[in-house]
Amino acid sequence: MKFSVSWLREHLEFDANLEELSEKLTAIGLEVEEITDRAKELEAFRVCHVLKAEQHPDADRLRVCQVDTGKEVVQVVCGAPNARTGMKGVFAPSGVYVPGTDLLLKPSKIRGVESNGMLVSEREMGVSDEHDGIIEMPEEAELGAQYAVLAGLDDPIIEIAITPNHQDALGVYGIARDLAASGFGTLKALNTSKIDGTFESPIGVELKFDGVDPLPCSKFLGRYVRNVKNGPSPKWMQDRLLSIGLRPISALVDITNFVTFDLGRPLHVFDADKVKGDIQPRLAKEGEKVLALDGEEYELSVEDCVIADDAGPEGIGGIMGGEVSGCTDETTNVFIEAALFDPIRVATTGRRLGVESDARYRFERGVDPAFVEDGMEIATRLVMELCGGEPSHVVSDGAGPDWQKKVTLRKARVKELGGVEVASDEMMTILDRLGFAPVDKGETIDTDVPSWRMDIVGEADLVEEVMRMHGFDNIPTVALPRETVVAKPSLSLAQRRVRTAKRALAGRGMIEAVTYSFLPRAHADLFGGVDDSIVLDNPISSDLDAMRPSLLPNLIAAAGRNQARGFSDISLFEVAGEYHSDQPDGQITVAAGIRVGSDGGRHWTGNGRDYDAFDAKADVLALLDAVGGPAANAQIVTGADHRS
Repeated sequence: MKFSVSWLREHLEFDANLEELSEKLTAIGLEVEEITDRAKELEAFRVCHVLKAEQHPDADRLRVCQVDTGKEVVQVVCGAPNARTGMKGVFAPSGVYVPGTDLLLKPSKIRGVESNGMLVSEREMGVSDEHDGIIEMPEEAELGAQYAVLAGLDDPIIEIAITPNHQDALGVYGIARDLAASGFGTLKALNTSKIDGTFESPIGVELKFDGVDPLPCSKFLGRYVRNVKNGPSPKWMQDRLLSIGLRPISALVDITNFVTFDLGRPLHVFDADKVKGDIQPRLAKEGEKVLALDGEEYELSVEDCVIADDAGPEGIGGIMGGEVSGCTDETTNVFIEAALFDPIRVATTGRRLGVESDARYRFERGVDPAFVEDGMEIATRLVMELCGGEPSHVVSDGAGPDWQKKVTLRKARVKELGGVEVASDEMMTILDRLGFAPVDKGETIDTDVPSWRMDIVGEADLVEEVMRMHGFDNIPTVALPRETVVAKPSLSLAQRRVRTAKRALAGRGMIEAVTYSFLPRAHADLFGGVDDSIVLDNPISSDLDAMRPSLLPNLIAAAGRNQARGFSDISLFEVAGEYHSDQPDGQITVAAGIRVGSDGGRHWTGNGRDYDAFDAKADVLALLDAVGGPAANAQIVTGADHRS
């Protein structure tokens, strides 16, 4: 989840600096992964004045410019068509890294003329795709001023990791709400005042999920707005979207994207003139297809929720709208959608179709079920402010899920599970700030779980909420209790034998191999076969279809691959599990090894002795002796079960 510091300030009043903000976010469980400060990256890019721009003597498309940087006058060779005498641009001196071209500037000669530094375009600076010419600054721009500050790029971007229990932080407002609950700043109230409609919507809504439980779409609100004028969104909105990596498209589309990231409330806007009849959320029919807004056509199954009209599917419920009713610059009437979709069905459909979208990411984690109406009012207000228009009355169907929950916290559990003593008054304050409406019952605290915290299901969740706001750093470091005066070995006898066996075989000049725990069944048949219970139903490869009953086949195969690459003298061993059934006693740990070729002899002679059975016998006896086995009494016989 990305957001800018200025965006956060739209919802939260605070005086802390960037470092303090970052520390507080991580402390309350919203771990900061990255902070991008474009002003710092682009600090060297400054406003300059082109004193003179003359034709290059040996190149028709190049100009030799004398550039006043505010500190000195330097000569720059520039190929931009708009480079001219008297203009103000943006200059990057030699020694500066240019992010858009991955170039480190240095003094050079271009067609025999010295050039020091560069007059840059927006694409070369990495701030947009604009590359028709160099940046032109207004006449009043101060010479030597930082371009990043003048362009509004001095707004750090923070990226936080979202854990599954913090779907409430998938909007900037939710992050601000959590910070305010921790005592970091003051939360600003949202304007969710009701907008009165002036006419009945010509498009109705009807949920069609007879006998389906849970409902794929449990609540759907819609509002018709007529006589809108679509076009580019205002600069402040475009800047917000660009700062988090979203490309502005048009005012109507940008509004839906903005509300999704600002409030964690996914929306969709239909071109109302392209909708045939009423909106009908329903399950798809087998074989139905929809052309989505990403330009891809998806074939649907009967388990997928679609937003349809009389003509067919208009979009995939909770995932992506359709291109058939998408808004364009010619759109004059719109129908705004704010709905609630079943998280499991959204996740299942999204995975099956392979569609990743910002709406899916939120709906499958849980969207605030009590914010649908407020989301509609906020979206309507933005449409009217940016595009004009006249709104209808809201049409709706469905009551939404039964989200209300009560959870009781035993105060003693905070100490038992969290390991730190937290005062009762502090528990009450924390839970109250988080929106749980706590009621002190003496030994327990009764809470009403807020609608935006769908992850809270039990007492342990409340303990976690208290602990993260109290501060995980306040949990004392406590040593584990020692059961005896003399410490017990950290490794069991079996674990020590495995390590000893590996060292003993490595000490005899063998190389440890780590092979797959499975192998082709045909190889297993050469070593006594394999039980049907350990044949794999879903192998990672069609030929690796059985668990290995012996380590030897894979070691022999490894030796063969080495010999195919010119390594003729090979000594390999492996200490790992063999599998003989699917029962608890069906796995045993075995040490196995092979020797192929010769011992190589002395390196100065190149003559070696071929390995034979006595080398293998010596390896076995040495291994038995190392692990404390009966090496002196062991007998070597043919036909012995290698598992013994």
